[in-house]
Amino acid sequence: MNVNIGDFLTRRAAVTPEREAYVDPQTGLRLTFSALNERVNQLANALASAGINPGDRVALCLMNSVEFIESFLAIAKMGGVVVPLNWRLVADELEFIIKDSGAQTLLYGQEFQSVVADLQSRGDKTDVVRWIESGDVERKLDFSEHYDAFRNQGTVSEPQLGATGDDLLFIMYTSGTTGLPKGVVHSHTTVFWAILTFEASCDLRDGDRYLVALPLFHVGALTPVALNVYRGVTSVVMREFDPVKAWGLIKDENITTTLLVPAMLNFMIQVPADQIQAEQLRWIQSGAAPVPVSLIEQYAGMQIEIHQIYGLTESCGPACVIGADNALKKVGSTGKAFFHTEVRVVDEDGSDVTPGEQGEVWVRGGHIMLEYWHRPDATADTITQDRWLRTGDVATVDDEGFVFIQDRIKDMIISGGENVYPAEIENVLISHPDIVEAAVIGQPSEKWGESPFAVVVSKNASLNEAAVLEHCDGKLARFKLPKGAAFIDVIPRNANGKVLKRVLREQFPGPAPQ
Repeated sequence: MNVNIGDFLTRRAAVTPEREAYVDPQTGLRLTFSALNERVNQLANALASAGINPGDRVALCLMNSVEFIESFLAIAKMGGVVVPLNWRLVADELEFIIKDSGAQTLLYGQEFQSVVADLQSRGDKTDVVRWIESGDVERKLDFSEHYDAFRNQGTVSEPQLGATGDDLLFIMYTSGTTGLPKGVVHSHTTVFWAILTFEASCDLRDGDRYLVALPLFHVGALTPVALNVYRGVTSVVMREFDPVKAWGLIKDENITTTLLVPAMLNFMIQVPADQIQAEQLRWIQSGAAPVPVSLIEQYAGMQIEIHQIYGLTESCGPACVIGADNALKKVGSTGKAFFHTEVRVVDEDGSDVTPGEQGEVWVRGGHIMLEYWHRPDATADTITQDRWLRTGDVATVDDEGFVFIQDRIKDMIISGGENVYPAEIENVLISHPDIVEAAVIGQPSEKWGESPFAVVVSKNASLNEAAVLEHCDGKLARFKLPKGAAFIDVIPRNANGKVLKRVLREQFPGPAPQ
């Protein structure tokens, strides 16, 4: 398929040049599609002139901002490969991702000077040779170029497209069950199919205004922004999520649609009713975890539809979606497959299960990732020969085809919309000299949906919970840190040596400490 995601902005700027494309409520910056396209062209031409070639990886450590969106679309146009970095990670975690991806250029925000200076001091532990910083030029790190000055070196003329179709567009890292992050590889074609299946499945209209509240290093924000460019929808971008500000923007910016994780919905419903005006808001999509029925009902009482979606980084977002009406009739269901998507629930032999029987969710469509970057074994374990994505999620399906997620084979914890893999935390825990074994489970959290909880076997009776938690601090991103810890004599395992986390969840049901 001969498409370039960045070129969609060129085409959109020609069709609706004066329509508002981007709004930054914090700075007041407003850009039409024409103005945004000129800035993107400048950056694309500057990158090419600096010797960044098609296929080269460019890492982004940027908060939600015009710089992030410009960079994503500019790199797409000139044929580079975007590596979005989760800025909540610590330097050790970022070092691995940057080195594994082979990125030689890093665009970062001034907020991250400390971690970037740390990374730069590590020399060849990363391959980065060009550092570009956005923010106050007077405070720029000495070894960096300033973003605005770098971008402004480029001309506004349309750059030569350096990639199309199956050429790589981005590598988005997601933590693996082995503890090492895996780079999910998407192409211009896979992202285009994600755009098409969203557009065909969701009620998106000409003139819509979309609130971007999730971080852009997630497909839950990046794919909708690409769709907004394609469809001509205005993106109102929050730098950071705040529930009171979110309601204010919904009112002041006439927001009609958005996507929020359940924890965000829960925070927003706590805002006093007199601060909520959302007559024009048609629907909110919500993913990352099941939405409690009570929340769906509360929002329905406010005449706001909650559309639950189920998806993965590996599927560029889409898998299943359910509307507000069915969400109430089919309590707990994540719906049916998106329009250009196939979903099955299968047994161990790969045969479809009968209604009510548990099985693994498989997803197929043009939007499925190409591979895990440099991980052929992991790719082969995840994608079948006929291109079905094995999600690792356990579900049932009813006689009408509605999918009900039951559990996660891979024991992933979803905390505040962030994926947390227990193996990463367990690897840190067992590095403590007094910890013999460790297992991490998710406990229900009123605030975050789920939070990690550590269960450890200690060889030193003086080791306490505070010391266990302190050991993890600084070695993991804040959202991955265990909220509590308990001690046990023996971690339960099955005959094959696999930890019985179901037993641990029964033994330590929570709720998680806040």
